Amino acid sequence: MSEIRRVQLEACVRRHLPGADGPITFEPIRTGKFNTSFFVRAGGEDLVLRIAPPPDAVFCFYERDMMKQEPGIHALLLERTTVPVARILAFDESHETIDRDFLLMERLPGTALSDGPRCDPDRVLRQVGECLAQVHRLTADRYGYLGEHCPMQPQETWAEALRVMWGSLIGDVAATGHYDAAEAKRLVALLDEHLALFDRPVQASLLHMDIWSQNLLVDSRGRLSGLVDWDRALWGDPEIEFAVLDYCGISRPAFWRGYGRERDTSPEAQVRGVFYFLYELQKYIVIRHGRSRDPAAARGYKREVMGIVSRAFGE
Repeated sequence: MSEIRRVQLEACVRRHLPGADGPITFEPIRTGKFNTSFFVRAGGEDLVLRIAPPPDAVFCFYERDMMKQEPGIHALLLERTTVPVARILAFDESHETIDRDFLLMERLPGTALSDGPRCDPDRVLRQVGECLAQVHRLTADRYGYLGEHCPMQPQETWAEALRVMWGSLIGDVAATGHYDAAEAKRLVALLDEHLALFDRPVQASLLHMDIWSQNLLVDSRGRLSGLVDWDRALWGDPEIEFAVLDYCGISRPAFWRGYGRERDTSPEAQVRGVFYFLYELQKYIVIRHGRSRDPAAARGYKREVMGIVSRAFGE
């Protein structure tokens, strides 16, 4: 940390913790790839400071300003579930102390599952399933990204929300140059051809959309102690969440035992699952090209996407 950087960090904390008169310590958090985060010790409290990327970073359409929706989601979860989430002390979008949005929140106990804490993985995954079942029982009357960052207009049906989301994400990929106009047009048309499969009575459930080992905290007794990083949350069909769980290796038998119901494995659900998996996969073309500055990796993700499309739909 440079001195100027430290001055900015201290200013962020002292702005919202005026009683922290003594020294403040900062420890960079290794997990998490979108925000810049620190463990903070200030005024006798253990906290987390999360700083959003700069406004000129490359984003998927739903990522820009997505930190704005976290305070409301945390408050909802704390009020209506037993899911272990942090109490947020402050959300600051003034850009007066630093030229980015930031959050100051309490630090939850435990370490990330990705750091290999001593635990029974099946026990943790069962608890994740129990928590996500609670989350999915929270519903809204519209579909899509409904948060304060407003990346889309809320939709009255899940099919229309997915249509907007799919088209927007493909537009993001095309903007990087990794889809040409014909490829983008064909991928948009592909969903339109199968949209009837998504036009079904499904509630707009709250979805985390980023459940993986770095976002699961485990305490010293091997219990799930935190489910973090709610900034990608969306309201829609839980099946799209399951695709993220598949991609991240979470959807194991222990998870489903905790979740409490079996997954739909019908042919229709399997086709929906392909689109949902592709929605998860395509974001990495944008991320690798624009934020990691690794166009070769982005091309690799594109090849994977096109391979799945070819195998599933004969394109």
